[in-house]
Amino acid sequence: MKVPNSHSTNGIVCFACLALLLTALFMEHSMGLEPCPLCILQRILVVAVGLVSLIAFLVKPGVIGIRLSSGLCLILSGLGTGLGVRHLWLQSLPADQAPACGPGLEYLMDVLPLLDVLKIILEGDGSCAEVVWSLFGISIPGWTLIGFIGLILVSLTQMIQPRPN
Repeated sequence: MKVPNSHSTNGIVCFACLALLLTALFMEHSMGLEPCPLCILQRILVVAVGLVSLIAFLVKPGVIGIRLSSGLCLILSGLGTGLGVRHLWLQSLPADQAPACGPGLEYLMDVLPLLDVLKIILEGDGSCAEVVWSLFGISIPGWTLIGFIGLILVSLTQMIQPRPN
């Protein structure tokens, strides 16, 4: 099987990120699943990876540019992986050990500085510990984690073997 060049790979990654985001929006607006703060951060990271890939797709960089864009995607996907692991850990806690639900994200953004909001979000709350949907026994954060691991593998492949057009 022939490995696609970096231009095609960036297009595929951008499309995959768009598909992940559209799935999340469908689940929120059509299925009525309200995203928790950790889910929102994961969405932001998916969008960021998608934007980096879109820029790389449009610019068609050389070897150095491919490695830089892949490195940035690797960092962003690594952060998403960390959030996914944290989220799954919160979901694995017994109900009596799960953190209590806190105020909504909009309220936090209105009354607290950004760094304090990030600290609260990363600690998670009861809404992050709740499993509201699963497929094949894997919850939404689990599927997101699988997506981020896939993005890491693609980014590593592009960094190690950049294939300019």
